[in-house]
Amino acid sequence: APAESHPPVTNLSLSVENLCTIIWTWNPPEGASPNCSLKYFSHFGNKQDKKIAPETHRSKEVPLNERICLQVGSQCSTNESEKPSILVEKCISPPEGDPESAVTELQCIWHNLRYMKCTWLPGRNTSPDTNYTLYYWHNSLGKILQCENIYREGQHIACSFNLTKVKDSSFEQHSVQVMVKDNAGKIRPSFNIVPLTSHVKPDPPHIKNLSFQNGDLYVQWTNPQNFQSKCLSYEVEVNNSHAETHDIFYVEEAKCQNTEFERNLEGTICFMVPGVLPDTLNTVRIRVKTNKLCYEDDKLWSNWSQAMSIGQKANPTFYITTLLIIPVIVAAAVIVLLLYLKRLKIIIFPPIPDPGKIFKEMFGDQNDDTLHWKKYDIYEKQTKEETDSVVLIENLKKAAQ
Repeated sequence: APAESHPPVTNLSLSVENLCTIIWTWNPPEGASPNCSLKYFSHFGNKQDKKIAPETHRSKEVPLNERICLQVGSQCSTNESEKPSILVEKCISPPEGDPESAVTELQCIWHNLRYMKCTWLPGRNTSPDTNYTLYYWHNSLGKILQCENIYREGQHIACSFNLTKVKDSSFEQHSVQVMVKDNAGKIRPSFNIVPLTSHVKPDPPHIKNLSFQNGDLYVQWTNPQNFQSKCLSYEVEVNNSHAETHDIFYVEEAKCQNTEFERNLEGTICFMVPGVLPDTLNTVRIRVKTNKLCYEDDKLWSNWSQAMSIGQKANPTFYITTLLIIPVIVAAAVIVLLLYLKRLKIIIFPPIPDPGKIFKEMFGDQNDDTLHWKKYDIYEKQTKEETDSVVLIENLKKAAQ
């Protein structure tokens, strides 16, 4: 039969399972040709996620924060170019309540594959004393569970629950469905779906050993538990206290290419930092993140590991000597300054002559001046007489001889 004559599907309905799993079901069209091998063409709004299959149902994990619609039509082949019957649409409306009351920035991070921590901000039209409840579900749970450990982190509200990686590798192909609402039912619920192949934050690694060899620094560490080496990327930070350098090395694949280190510390990761001076103090830190080889998300770095140092510390004798000499120099300078302060004062501020004294010396009492000269003449006369007497005596002695 021509594609235009295909009758539409009947009894299209939907239901919600768990927290965010929507299931659409329908019945085959009435009056379909017996020679037609029925296939069903379906897609979501804007023709997203097209699918042609013989099943009369379709499911999708999707946050229920917005209106979601599925359109379904029937056709006789799996050829996508074949025009299906009239499309029948079924939509699910967003949850009831004021959109401004729903929590915002709802996000969850899987910490070291051991527990998941979800954080959010209260809605705008929400009372400050609102009590929130977080529900979660994933494929390994038999029912929806409630998160009990709710606490505040500044402006954010957080809740953590255990989520341990299951040995079955298919566990990582699933997602965790999350819903946050209040106990009184006054705010609009908010949903989120967290794929277990993303939003993974490892714990910091642990540095085991630092060593120098042939002018290179060898760094060895152990990865956080639950992660394989191939699934992680690394950053090695080296700080040199003497040169005040800060170098960060991005490491995709950690290898030392030195069998000696691989034998000595089995189960550790090794990286060689070239050109590090052994006679200076070097401080090393490491952090890790998941890579695209094993996970979809590669943006969440772990915290930095505890720092470890190697090399010679700067000799404190010089600094101690300097601290002792500086006060002595300052004290000596103060003493010298005090001793020569008067001389410096005279040099900097010379005395100003007294005009009155000068005029007194020039036009002073003449009697005093006459007396002064008289005393001077008497002294000169006595001195001359004594000199003449001495000369006379010497001449007489010569004559007598």
